[in-house]
Amino acid sequence: MNISKKNESEIPKTPIKFLLSISKPHRTWAFLSFGSMVAAQVIGIGSYYVIASFIDAFNVAQDKSLQLEAMKYWGLIYLGIFISERLLWRLSGFSGIRWLVDASATGYQKLYTYVVQHSQSYFSNRFAGSISNKASNAVDGGTRLLERAVWGWMPEFVSLFATLVVFWTVHWLLAVATLVIVAIIFVINAKFSKYRRPHVIAYAAASSKLRGNGVDLLTNVSAVRQYARSQYELDRLTDAINDRATKDKKQWFLGEWLMVLNTCIGIVFIGGVLYALYVLFQSDSISVGTVILVVTLLGRIGFMFTFLGNMLNGFVRMYGECEEGLAEILLPHEIVDVSGEALKIETATIEWQNVSFDYEGVTVFKDFNLTIPSGERIGLVGHSGAGKTTFVSLLLRQHELSGGVIKIANQDIASVTQDSLREAVAVVPQEPLLFHRSIRENIAYGKVGVSDTEIEAAAKKAQAHDFIMSLPSGYDTMVGERGVKLSGGQKQRVAIARAILKDAPILVLDEATSALDSESEVAIQKALEELMEGKTVIAVAHRLSTLRKMDRIIVLENGEIIENGTHEELSNGDGVYQKLWEHQAGGFLQD
Repeated sequence: MNISKKNESEIPKTPIKFLLSISKPHRTWAFLSFGSMVAAQVIGIGSYYVIASFIDAFNVAQDKSLQLEAMKYWGLIYLGIFISERLLWRLSGFSGIRWLVDASATGYQKLYTYVVQHSQSYFSNRFAGSISNKASNAVDGGTRLLERAVWGWMPEFVSLFATLVVFWTVHWLLAVATLVIVAIIFVINAKFSKYRRPHVIAYAAASSKLRGNGVDLLTNVSAVRQYARSQYELDRLTDAINDRATKDKKQWFLGEWLMVLNTCIGIVFIGGVLYALYVLFQSDSISVGTVILVVTLLGRIGFMFTFLGNMLNGFVRMYGECEEGLAEILLPHEIVDVSGEALKIETATIEWQNVSFDYEGVTVFKDFNLTIPSGERIGLVGHSGAGKTTFVSLLLRQHELSGGVIKIANQDIASVTQDSLREAVAVVPQEPLLFHRSIRENIAYGKVGVSDTEIEAAAKKAQAHDFIMSLPSGYDTMVGERGVKLSGGQKQRVAIARAILKDAPILVLDEATSALDSESEVAIQKALEELMEGKTVIAVAHRLSTLRKMDRIIVLENGEIIENGTHEELSNGDGVYQKLWEHQAGGFLQD
């Protein structure tokens, strides 16, 4: 799925609008859940009125038979109310589950669809675990917000409204006083919550950082052990833990002080209402049942004063987590498709025309020109920092150019879809990118709907079949995170098999044989030659012996072509390549 600039606006960047957007496809269930909750809460308040009416009827009954009659009458009504209320709550619960679970799935789908469209720079500057955590904060925090609203906060507001109606029927001053106190508390809590909000956001950021550091530690635990740096890493993690704890206590203590303030106001209010009831009852203005009704509802109001603080505390915390997650994920895409046009390749000619590229203030290429005819195999050589890796990244459009154009088959790669561009290029990277899936699935990643026969044929060409069959589960062997269960050479051969299966017209070999021993390298060279047949090939290598059969070798230095020719021409010349060739040791370039 491609997401254009037009589509970016479809994902709101504020939590409330985001939650509304992911709930929209499931609004029927949302309305049913919300409506059932409101009805249940109103009926629940009605039960207090029934109790009060029963007490009054029982109190004025002249004999036991009338008392029994009152018990039967009001008891049946109370039972009916109880059954109706429970049924409505369960209806709200079941429909709410459908709504929130489906909305959560929609949220994750939207955010992950969006986040994978970010450029390589976005992922290079962030922990993968931190990005995943922010998506969870946005979606899970948001759906918890909805859950708390429907079954926690909103029922209290409905209850408040119903209570105000009841209080008005008793005496208008009770209703007005209650409304004024609630308004005062709400304003105080809202202002306090606004003050607390940046502290909650700081806590959420510290929490994401801690989780990211934890994932980074566990991902690289082998290096930690090899260098005996466990204590160093634990100390580093402790700093993140302490920072998170400090910020958590700060925002949490603020919430507790708000609860203290709400409690004090609640005590004053309840005392005032009890005094008013005493005066009204003394003057025979209200009945015993009414006194019990008001006192019972007063208990709910007192609870709500405390609950309001909890509500806003929870709201600010969950809102802050959701907001922080959305802010990090929904950054504008660095590279977007300007049209839906797909790359069409008849001849895989690659042209670099006056290409300029700056990265973080450093000029990597300036007015760079190069033409690679279709079917030509070129080697790319140069010291570290010469621009080889950037060359490949720009060809795959992982960064936007500062100037000039790169064309494939006479089409500007910036004017075609990114997916169609990358479908035309098969890459065998220096560090193979394997999923924590079976070997079969990793190889099949190169071609949709591939058969087992094709997978095994590709593995045989990549000299991988024999070692795969020696594994306990063969092609169904799980490779572990990033292929950790396989050796470097084994991972590289799986990656080569994947590229063979993809059979793209353009092939990029980025140190494709660097992890192979000499015997394996010799065995696989023939497979690579078959793979390169008829394709436009760009081979990046430090091991210069792997480039001897290239049609042409290009030497880069500071983003410029300083030599261009065949291996024989350059190795017999008196230039940089000849010196690099002479300085080989064990087949590797000496930086």
